[in-house]
Amino acid sequence: MLDNGCCEAMCIDGTKRLCQIRGKMHKKVWIAAGDIVLVGLREYQDDKADIILKYMPDEARLLKAYRELPESTPLNEGIAGGLDEEDDGAGDDYIEFILISC
Repeated sequence: MLDNGCCEAMCIDGTKRLCQIRGKMHKKVWIAAGDIVLVGLREYQDDKADIILKYMPDEARLLKAYRELPESTPLNEGIAGGLDEEDDGAGDDYIEFILISC
């Protein structure tokens, strides 16, 4: 997570994008590492996008069952994150998001 509701997302197409969390979701919907989110691409900026929706774990399972997600996509079944063995504290963990394209 970066400043002001920004984060980096690794999309299904293999592109890493800087994403802005939508104002309606800001401070209301918490996004953790490994969550499945819907990202709206910008026509005028290929390297930036907007997070439109966070899928709950049961919704993500349905997307995978309907084959909307690749089989290799891991699902976040609960709270992800925490500290690794080599972590000294918070702030150095990488948050990865996945793009769901229509």
